[in-house]
Amino acid sequence: MSIADDLVSLQTGGIVVSAGPVLVDEEAENRYMWGYYLCIENNTPKKIQLVGKDWNITDDKGNRFNDSSMGFKGELPVLEPGEYFEYTSYAPLQAQNAVFYGSCKVKSEGIESNVKVPTFSLSARNGSKNRILN
Repeated sequence: MSIADDLVSLQTGGIVVSAGPVLVDEEAENRYMWGYYLCIENNTPKKIQLVGKDWNITDDKGNRFNDSSMGFKGELPVLEPGEYFEYTSYAPLQAQNAVFYGSCKVKSEGIESNVKVPTFSLSARNGSKNRILN
């Protein structure tokens, strides 16, 4: 099974964001290291720049992990029409189930806008939905 099997996609204008979970490790004492993958595709006729993100992971115990920052691991990718950018990161959680949601900040011709990231579930109880990587 690959990450691509679990992707959900959402289009805003001509920008498509595909996202999905990967359970990287299930540690002792109910700690879970979740990885997440995003692919941002520029299907517009104009060049865009990815300038930031604002996304959240909320677990079934009400705990919230937030990443609201400029750039993507120090990068401000510029995408020509037809190009895409892939991004992966990790979030330690203390619950088996959570939901990922948020947006990316995109600039085109000097105008900044938010592009929604599709909401997806992280569930360690459903092995068919997530890989465990040790």
